[in-house]
Amino acid sequence: MTFNPENYRCDFPILDQLVNDEPLVYLDNGATTQKSLAVLEAIQDYYHKDNANVHRGVHTLAERATKRYEEAREKARAFINANSTKEILFTRGTTTGLNWVAQHARTFLKPGDEILISIMEHHANLIPWQEACRATGATLTYVYLKDGQLDMYDLAAKMSEKTKVVALAHVSNVLGTINPIKEITAMAHQAGALMVLDAAQSVPHMAVDVQDLDVDFMAFSGHKMYGPTGIGVLFGKQHLLEEMVPVEFGGEMIDFVSEQEATWKELPWKFEAGTPNMAGAIGLGAAIDYLTAIGLEQVTAHEQELMAYTLPKLSAIDGVTIYGPATAKDRAGVIAFNIDGLHPHDVATALDYEGVAVRAGHHCAQPLLQYLGVPSTVRASFGLYNTKADCDQLIDAVLKTKEYFHGTL
Repeated sequence: MTFNPENYRCDFPILDQLVNDEPLVYLDNGATTQKSLAVLEAIQDYYHKDNANVHRGVHTLAERATKRYEEAREKARAFINANSTKEILFTRGTTTGLNWVAQHARTFLKPGDEILISIMEHHANLIPWQEACRATGATLTYVYLKDGQLDMYDLAAKMSEKTKVVALAHVSNVLGTINPIKEITAMAHQAGALMVLDAAQSVPHMAVDVQDLDVDFMAFSGHKMYGPTGIGVLFGKQHLLEEMVPVEFGGEMIDFVSEQEATWKELPWKFEAGTPNMAGAIGLGAAIDYLTAIGLEQVTAHEQELMAYTLPKLSAIDGVTIYGPATAKDRAGVIAFNIDGLHPHDVATALDYEGVAVRAGHHCAQPLLQYLGVPSTVRASFGLYNTKADCDQLIDAVLKTKEYFHGTL
């Protein structure tokens, strides 16, 4: 069946509005996606009918809340094909998950060890490793780019027996570059290193199978996959999570507490201290149901079609510079660009006057932009509800912006 985004736009009521007297075109999905009625209704239903703390009470509401919370965990497990729900930890989002893994790495890193990351990393997959190196004396080593993509020769040259962790984005939040993670994971494991995956920009847009990729840890966020904010998942192989010490303590992560010591519950609950984000987890479960019903293969194909439609049109505009892979097939639904002589914030403001919502700034990837030689860019990022008409409105808005500031088309 042919994917038609118009069939799903009605599920996102926020899209049905005017911004500056123009139809809203929301192209900031890389920052956060909109929420479907199914997600909003699931959260409301929980608060209306089942609001109680989980894993604590034996009354009916508590048991219903616990059931829905753990059902959401199972949905997350199936969505990424983890081996067990013991490998699915609920977090506040991708940043929290990556920080937990970096904290764990401090227990085995030592001077002379190396952590391998790329220059295209989001700060959430960069700063925790900087701090781990600062605390342990390990070295942070960068892999650079070639033609907007990860330079695999550079990666191979820098992978060695000193490499203890390889931490990479599956998809660059700036360039849209899709990294060959399965191949890199095999290289990391051959070197004896752990593979850590930032999947914030991939899980919402393509099928991700952690067993097929063989990654050791993977983090992603609910709010980038049409779910609520404040909820995310850290996947970890069970034997590795068994070795990890929790980052937070107290509440329902405990098993037994005496005056001087305590023991922890089994996985996954030993990592979920305090009152968890029950509504967020249930909302995430509803988002997973929504994406599963549509089919990620269809979502991927649709966003690739939008990219193939938009990239050449934007590239054809004189004075527009596009960053990242030159062809649509090598990138996910993200386009970062600049207009000669214009500050990205001015461009984004002008686009907003035309109803087009994009991101402008360094996109939490300052080392990448320094490497590219620009302080900031404009970024358009697609979602399943975007249409070719949205893309046309973006192109038209860019042309109008260029004409307004430069006086000519």
